[in-house]
Amino acid sequence: MILTLIIVLALILIPLVLVGLYAVSQYNKLVKLDQRYQSLYSDIDVQLQRRHDLIPQLVNTAKGAMKHEEKIFQALSDARNQAEKARKSAKANPGDPEAMKNLAAAEQVLDKQVSGFMIQVEDNPELQANENMLKLQEQLQTTENKVSFARQAYNDGVRAYNTARESFPTVIIANMFGYGEAEYFEVDTAEVRNAPEVSFD
Repeated sequence: MILTLIIVLALILIPLVLVGLYAVSQYNKLVKLDQRYQSLYSDIDVQLQRRHDLIPQLVNTAKGAMKHEEKIFQALSDARNQAEKARKSAKANPGDPEAMKNLAAAEQVLDKQVSGFMIQVEDNPELQANENMLKLQEQLQTTENKVSFARQAYNDGVRAYNTARESFPTVIIANMFGYGEAEYFEVDTAEVRNAPEVSFD
């Protein structure tokens, strides 16, 4: 009788323990993937901060040679300020759908303003010969490339997290513990997906 009771309890408890262990492993997997894509966002953030810091240097270098282009400088400054605000919000909430959409939109506007500014710079012979401007352009191009690579790594991390999160039965654990879907950092147009050309070649 006691042996039968032990066997029945074992048959009930062993599957429960196994299910519990599986649930813990899936929860830990979600935590790891969540931390990974958030960590990858920090690489984007570093490059965006560098990019935002380079823009005022470019503007200051160009102001003397482009005295009559105040509207361009103002538009670029406004776009940079909006992008910086969106970057700080996204940094506080990596993967948050609203923050990432706002960041992508702000960076898209900034990309267009930088591209327009660089066209004006290219049309100015004095700036084409300015060594500081050339160095700043090279730094900006390098930073744009790093942003692109960091964005791809982040999106890969988000894809892995979202795939794991949406898989059954992990989706049940994700919903129980508030692990929502993460947002990709995407740009909307082919023009923006390519880093702006900043060379004088």
